[in-house]
Amino acid sequence: MRALDTLGMSVQAIARNKLRSFLTTLGIIIGVASVVAMVHLGQSATRSVTEQIASIGSNLLFVMPGTAQRGPGGVRTNAENFELADVEAIRNEVDGILVAPALTTSATVVIGNANDTISVIGTTNQYFAVRNHYLAYGREFEATELSSGAAVCIIGKTLIDEMFLGQEPLGSSIRVGRTACRVIGVLEEKGESMGQDRDKTILMPVKAVQRRLVGELDVSAIYVSALADGTTGTVQAQIESLLRQRRGASTGAADDFYVRDTQDIAQALESTTNTLTILLGAIAAVSLLVGGIGIMNIMLVSVTERTREIGIRLAIGARARDVLTQFLVESIALSTLGGFIGLILGVGGTWLVTWKLDMPLVISPPVMLTGFSFSVAIGIIFGFFPARKAALLNPIDALRHE
Repeated sequence: MRALDTLGMSVQAIARNKLRSFLTTLGIIIGVASVVAMVHLGQSATRSVTEQIASIGSNLLFVMPGTAQRGPGGVRTNAENFELADVEAIRNEVDGILVAPALTTSATVVIGNANDTISVIGTTNQYFAVRNHYLAYGREFEATELSSGAAVCIIGKTLIDEMFLGQEPLGSSIRVGRTACRVIGVLEEKGESMGQDRDKTILMPVKAVQRRLVGELDVSAIYVSALADGTTGTVQAQIESLLRQRRGASTGAADDFYVRDTQDIAQALESTTNTLTILLGAIAAVSLLVGGIGIMNIMLVSVTERTREIGIRLAIGARARDVLTQFLVESIALSTLGGFIGLILGVGGTWLVTWKLDMPLVISPPVMLTGFSFSVAIGIIFGFFPARKAALLNPIDALRHE
């Protein structure tokens, strides 16, 4: 019963000064909302990066000629492109993989009265599984089309929306560079991934791009997908050894190609976003400390204003512990209310930002519990000193207070 009386008196004291109570909790509200929003946004950004990496291919390795650029000031050197024979060698000598060649170029594409410069990729049917980009409808390349370099193509959805104006493209003829190309399929919609619109592209047989658009027999990249999870490191080592042998690299000489694992890219980006999340969360947590100082300041003012009330309570038999509990409960109630409102605003802000930026919404109960627990802890820590000061007042001196 005594506990209920203490709680009731604390609530009455808070309700008597509604505006001051709200302003006191404002620091806690801002602090909790900031921490919850920043951490959740960081987790949402990490999830977004992970999903984008996954969308470009599962267990994917990029094999590129030249040396990789390291850091913003790094220098990338060029080297001879690969050959289709290199692709076949990787397919035949490395186990547990899918492999697809890629010869990428840009060409002016004319569809009716519309024209645009579009990325054209010469490849094979393995591209769809390796790059996790399948057909929405239509068909893949036939074996005869691949071997002869037939002028057939598979287009992305952006071309349908912007150049076909939503009309059915299958069977129609478009001009790619100087080549009339028949549309046989449409890729499923992927949207932007790693800053590129994957729907604004055209796939053609690799030999068609070599002969009709580029005039070379090279391959600018090789995409390799490991069939089993956790084997990309082994596959990468085998590819590097094979290509060094095929390209005549002497012992100790630097490679004139590089193999990049998308999982390494994902881990690096995830580590970066996690670090930024921690930093932003720590910066936002400073406002929680400011809110705690605000609570302590207001509670000290409240003790001064209510000195005579405290003296009367002590004079008629209230124990010092009762006074300490009352003021401590008031402090905890203010911080708890601020924490609850902060949680709502933090989650709402996270939803709004992720919706505007088209990112996945990640809500973590442990993060919310941690933010709320910190707000309660702030109330206890910063409310204890004013509550103790009130409990240690001398009843006689308190009654004399004007």
